[in-house]
Amino acid sequence: MPAPKDPEFRRRAVELARLREKPIAQIAKDLGIAESGLRRWMAQADVDEGKREGLSSDERAELVRLRRENRTQAMEIEILKRASAYFARENVLPQ
Repeated sequence: MPAPKDPEFRRRAVELARLREKPIAQIAKDLGIAESGLRRWMAQADVDEGKREGLSSDERAELVRLRRENRTQAMEIEILKRASAYFARENVLPQ
């Protein structure tokens, strides 16, 4: 998988594609990226600019962060449940 392109490169590629001086396929080939990737960047730029419905880049990043936090908290809760069950058994047994 190729390395991700920086946001400035993406922004400039979208600008070039929107000028419509060349077909999108040719622009993508000249830039060394896939045509589908360039089209995806254009669609995301439309969402970010409010021209289309969907999750903006910032909203998508927040969703990823929140899902990661949720997974971490679920694992922590499971660990705490197991630990409390273990210690409850330890305290109940006669010594």
